[in-house]
Amino acid sequence: MAVAGAQRKQVLKVLMISLLLDLVMTEHSFHCISFTFILPLFPSLLSFYRAQDPSPDSLLNRIFHYLNAYKNAFARPIDSRYDIVLLGGALGSLFSLLQAFAAPVIGHLSDKHGRRRALLTAMVGNILSVALWVSATDFRTFLASRIVGGLSEANVQLANAIVADVTDEARRGASMALVGACFSIAFTFGPMLGAGLSTVDVVAANPFMAAAAVSLALIFLETVYLWACLPETHPQFTSLEQESEPRADEKKAAEPPKKPQPGTGSNGQVTHTNNPALLNAVHFLFLLPFSGLEFSLPFITTTIYAGTTSASPAALNGRLLSMMGLIASLLQGTVVRRLPPLLTMRAGIVACALSFFCLARVDSVTGLYAAGALLAVTTATVVTSLNSLGSFEAREANRGAVMGRLRGWGQAGRAAGPVLFCTLFWWAGREAAFTIGGIAMSVVALLVFSLLKSPRCACEGRMMILYKIGIFYPQIVLTCFGGGIILWGLQVNVYGE
Repeated sequence: MAVAGAQRKQVLKVLMISLLLDLVMTEHSFHCISFTFILPLFPSLLSFYRAQDPSPDSLLNRIFHYLNAYKNAFARPIDSRYDIVLLGGALGSLFSLLQAFAAPVIGHLSDKHGRRRALLTAMVGNILSVALWVSATDFRTFLASRIVGGLSEANVQLANAIVADVTDEARRGASMALVGACFSIAFTFGPMLGAGLSTVDVVAANPFMAAAAVSLALIFLETVYLWACLPETHPQFTSLEQESEPRADEKKAAEPPKKPQPGTGSNGQVTHTNNPALLNAVHFLFLLPFSGLEFSLPFITTTIYAGTTSASPAALNGRLLSMMGLIASLLQGTVVRRLPPLLTMRAGIVACALSFFCLARVDSVTGLYAAGALLAVTTATVVTSLNSLGSFEAREANRGAVMGRLRGWGQAGRAAGPVLFCTLFWWAGREAAFTIGGIAMSVVALLVFSLLKSPRCACEGRMMILYKIGIFYPQIVLTCFGGGIILWGLQVNVYGE
């Protein structure tokens, strides 16, 4: 049951302000920006730590030793300029792997002890993670900060669980899309803010302390704000007023025939519109190729721009990622939240398959940005829609666990995807790798179109859907076009030529 209107709006307001604090520089999810802070800093960070301890026996150089052994296994040589990109991808895979194990556990604990307590505990872990980054004068400490962050990052699933707690099924998709929009905005501006703070040199032993310290201060501020303003929302523990239900006779007259909902059937078994195991499998199979595509974008960008500009690869990748983030945030704020989640999910997966096939042959900047716009549609729709569909299949008593497992399976795909796709990329070549990726995403699309069903509350009449598509199609076109123009000018100023 949903929370009463005024209190529901207050809870959502607290979540949105918390996420908007992230836009000023905090860490992933509830603090999404400081995670994106690190993206443009990775090359400089790892180069700095390598210079700090050039010994062949240092942890970082031992990792590079194994990385070179991996590279030398291919018949095609891999340029040494990609070493940092490969290592950054390995660290990202480690973070996702830790999340795959931690997310279901934290989700279960939030069911047992409440969302608020679980979230504040996770925030303490995130504070510790960034505190380690502040003090990281060597690679061991920096790696420890990423491990602590991977084990304590629970904000994505808890944000979605809180939204599901306080909204009814009819409002849930729209509210989750707004949460997704905040994340997309973070990925739009986070790399720029991180790049700007990296130029502030406070301590010679840790030239990145300014970015880390600002991130730490804002995470602490956000934690205090959540402690003071966020109430408990778990139905079993909350004191929030529940929205009153209509009388039985009114409810019966107003409702259409019911479709299977999560609950107990006549035979004592739980019934679902979409089995959570199926949603978990789709999340894993989607992120497996999609994360590999994300990881390979720097290789493609560097190749396409080779010899045509003096801008650094980090600046070129920053422009593309920020354009994608802006388009995704605008789509989530205007279009995605108004359409049924299954419809938007199907559109996003088709856009991703098209992007794979496009990137298999693209050889121009225009083609690269066109593929990036398709990926922005995917970013805006698929995971947000999966979270919405997953929330419909969870009961009040196990919502955190169900959504934690959904995230965990997705993170498992995100951990394995870069390794598998990079191997395919350098073994078979770009065209073959992206063509295979496109075929894999087409298989995912076939599964989604044939097996997933729209929950009753999320169903729309066919004419209403067509009407909404007609209304918002111009917004989609204008968003993609305008977002590219805005970000091009913005990134030139921030990253330089």
